[in-house]
Amino acid sequence: MRPPILRRLLRRVASATACGLLAVLGAHPAPAVAAPTAAGLQQVTGFGSNPGNLQMFAYTPDGVPAGAPLVVALHGCTQSANAYYTNSGWTEYADLWGFDVVFPQTTSANNALSCFGWFDPADSTRGRGEAASVVQMVEYAKQTYGSDGRRVFVTGLSAGGGMTADLLAAYPDVFAGGSVASGLPAQCATSQAAASGCQTGPQKLTPAQWGDKVRGSHPGWTGPWPRVAIWQGTSDYTVYPANATALRDQWTDVWGIGQTPSRTESLPGNTTRSVYDDASGQPAVETFSVSGMGHGLPVSPGSGAEQCGSTAAYFLDTICSAYHTGVFWGLDRTAPGGGTGLPAPAGLKVTGVTASSASLTWSAVTGAASYTVYRDGAKVATTASTSFTDTGLTAGTAYRYSVTAADPSGTAGAGSSAVTATTTGGAAPATCFTATNYAHVTAGRAHVSGGHAYANGSNQDMGLYNVFVTHTLRESPAGHFVIADSGCQTGSS
Repeated sequence: MRPPILRRLLRRVASATACGLLAVLGAHPAPAVAAPTAAGLQQVTGFGSNPGNLQMFAYTPDGVPAGAPLVVALHGCTQSANAYYTNSGWTEYADLWGFDVVFPQTTSANNALSCFGWFDPADSTRGRGEAASVVQMVEYAKQTYGSDGRRVFVTGLSAGGGMTADLLAAYPDVFAGGSVASGLPAQCATSQAAASGCQTGPQKLTPAQWGDKVRGSHPGWTGPWPRVAIWQGTSDYTVYPANATALRDQWTDVWGIGQTPSRTESLPGNTTRSVYDDASGQPAVETFSVSGMGHGLPVSPGSGAEQCGSTAAYFLDTICSAYHTGVFWGLDRTAPGGGTGLPAPAGLKVTGVTASSASLTWSAVTGAASYTVYRDGAKVATTASTSFTDTGLTAGTAYRYSVTAADPSGTAGAGSSAVTATTTGGAAPATCFTATNYAHVTAGRAHVSGGHAYANGSNQDMGLYNVFVTHTLRESPAGHFVIADSGCQTGSS
């Protein structure tokens, strides 16, 4: 395990590879997007069907237990996952506070300037395109890393900020909080032609009208709503400060609170923080206005506890936004949800499995009134006992479990180490499909990039996207396809 100081030095030696503009009109050629190479950042493939044709990169610090928070960090236009990893400061606090970070990456195959499609309903709405791909990454992290489904957060710069707002609106059941840096209100634009107008001055809507755009993104959802931080430079002439005002109006209205701050304070870097409390007196929305700052993400290189990141194009030396956002979300607290600090239950083990169930036991925690069991990062049960049997599982499948203890008030403590239980029986057989590349894409088994077809899941290059190239694809597990031209063991279609 590398000490956090060494990790920090290694990251800062790594060079930034791209800059971040929000402009979405693809009149200029996009610079090449460098593949992430800095120490610790790993590409993840096979995270889902990936309808938005995104790439997934992850930073998972050594020693982070199951049940830790997850942060999703979205880069700006012409940037890469590596640039955000290297410069934003998020990985420094992942080391310090103990959480995992996922860095989605889009490329010029999706947009000429490698912008996330915050302005395109085919990419920015629930269950569609890039937004759906990001949520598949979250599900992968919950299942693979044991991330706490109650503490998933999303943040982004510029176009990544616009997509952050859209994700918070479309998936309030997935994200507990968000942070929009130099970004746009949710569903500000629904076409590329309208995007430029949002950047320079969003529509003059009432808070209720802005709030309706959020409520309409997931009809029927009544809360809880994500807690939202908004970062904006007063001298930003790419995404004008009016967007920060619209974002504040939008999310305070969703929370049912007024647009007058509960309190304000001065922070380093000529920053003014305004806090909007919910009905219980807890911060629901916070705005950070950085006087004189242009378009970019605020960072503050240095070794201080509240310093982070490194300067590069569109990473501006003012204040460490990752630190203040992380504190707002409660990532600096070791117990889930900022709890009492009850210790993690020890001795969690699997005592038995069947084709459809897994039985667990663990040691009692002094002062605990109940225990919560998590399967693949999602809550499955609360019990007063120190044992539990999970039912309704799929045969031949591995599941990761962790447990937290709660005091009599219901406040949870730290999460236990994870254990894996594999149910008995065989998994469902793989399915094979033989068809032209065109037919594979049409059927949703592959996607197109740069004139070539790529298998969903494995992302293997299948050659030209046309009706003259034929491949056999093997599907296992569901949504993950690999080329199997040399022979497939199960039936074909």
